[in-house]
Amino acid sequence: MSEVASASWFAEKIGNRTTKGIAQETRSLIRVGALPIGTKLPAIRDLAFVLGVSPATISQAWSDLRRQKIIAGRGRNGTFVSGDSFVARPERLASAGHYGHGVLDLSVASPDVALLPPLGQALEHGARAQNLNSYERSRILPELEDAVRRTWPYDPGAFLVTNGGYNAVYTLLHALVRPGSSVAIEDPTAMRLLDILEDLGVDILPVDCDADGPVPASLAKALVHKPAAFLFQPRLHSVTGRTVGEARLAALADVLEGSAALIIEDDGLGDVSGSVRRTLGARFPDRVIHILSYSKTLGPDLRLAVLSSSASIVEQIQSYRSFSSGWTSRLLQGAVAWLLRDGETQTLIERARIIYGERRDALVSGLGRNGIRVEPGDGLCAWVPVVSESFALVTLAARGIAVHPGSKFSVRPMPFVRASTACLTGRQVEVIEALTVAGKR
Repeated sequence: MSEVASASWFAEKIGNRTTKGIAQETRSLIRVGALPIGTKLPAIRDLAFVLGVSPATISQAWSDLRRQKIIAGRGRNGTFVSGDSFVARPERLASAGHYGHGVLDLSVASPDVALLPPLGQALEHGARAQNLNSYERSRILPELEDAVRRTWPYDPGAFLVTNGGYNAVYTLLHALVRPGSSVAIEDPTAMRLLDILEDLGVDILPVDCDADGPVPASLAKALVHKPAAFLFQPRLHSVTGRTVGEARLAALADVLEGSAALIIEDDGLGDVSGSVRRTLGARFPDRVIHILSYSKTLGPDLRLAVLSSSASIVEQIQSYRSFSSGWTSRLLQGAVAWLLRDGETQTLIERARIIYGERRDALVSGLGRNGIRVEPGDGLCAWVPVVSESFALVTLAARGIAVHPGSKFSVRPMPFVRASTACLTGRQVEVIEALTVAGKR
């Protein structure tokens, strides 16, 4: 039988009786072993009574601990201590499989290394970057700012370089959004964005999408809850491959007009897409944060992205960064600046974009001929509808093919699987056949 922690026992241990204090002190009791895994917690009303607080205060504190998977409810049986690990981890990313020899891994939508530009000359140039090895916390090298301004979709107040696109999102959310706030985000979305939001402890407000992107009416419904931010991918959606057209972007802007939410535009695939770069930065310069990652086009090991926003927002993000490194490698910034100016590199990127498109189109067309419709689009993967996610995963695994389940990309059930097409060069017919069987249960 599970141990039961009484309300009176809690009353002796907990001094800070705010929502935050109750959550923190309960967490500490679990960490030191005073509340072992399996211990049943007192009923919310009983604990609220002895602590002299409202049941809502306890309920909110318990919700915080449930989000961290420290406690768990078992229906009418009550709430129990379920974990004592306090190491933050991206649950969706960490649950990815490690597949053995012979498995065709289509779960990771990473670029084909054979299509990335060589870095030797770029890194040699970067080794001569201005203020190299200085501890000055500079936001962006002047030569990189000059290079990115040439194609930036609007004239922002300031730029900031970060250690990749997800690092940009992680940093700005922690700098600007308080835990317990809500954030609206297109649904589905990148699983790592959901990991970041769940780790931050915000309420996620999913915004429905169609072939043209986030649906304005669904965004309007989310904005009723006054989210701190709206996060979406206007140029190329990393999961579905769709883009947001000019008319849809204008409609979303009209909805956002009456909101104070930050507008976070994530361009994670960059020039892998041939679509026009779109932004609401010109219309909402004081609250748009536009992010462009160079990992998919220039190479993941460059670990570099550039964001733009108003000078005041960039200053807040930079202030938060000062708790850690405070700046991104000037060597890498110089290398990226060189690559952005190099004509041969731009030719290689254009060639890669065409090849990625051909590989995705080959899979999508083959599935279409077999009666499975995948949205037309662009990018490094295909969002394939299935009748049953579990059946599809088992069926594909039996054929030695690994994909990601759609549920990793949403906070709601998603009858899809995501299959990477970026490196799919020699087994298209086999994959099309397997996905057809998996999708037509």
